[in-house]
Amino acid sequence: MKAVFIAFDLAHEEKVLEILNNMSCRGYTAFGTVQGRGSHSGEPHLGSHAWPSLATAILTMVPDEKCDNLLARLHELDKSKPKLGLRAFVWQVTDTI
Repeated sequence: MKAVFIAFDLAHEEKVLEILNNMSCRGYTAFGTVQGRGSHSGEPHLGSHAWPSLATAILTMVPDEKCDNLLARLHELDKSKPKLGLRAFVWQVTDTI
């Protein structure tokens, strides 16, 4: 099992949820609006007058065999609108209850 943390511009929200639904990744936790700045490029998402855009984040648990495909689909979405910003991070899940 893998934990996938996805941080992205709010404009991507519908597409990210569509990807999760299409891949039958049913369970997730959405963090609502979040603020941040990417480490490589792009504009900050701070919800301020100077930087008005906002981001959101989702944490989902997926079976190991789905992880690579999920990352590939998210990467395609990011490449389609690179200025918006989308990042995904993966951790190995060792225990659940």
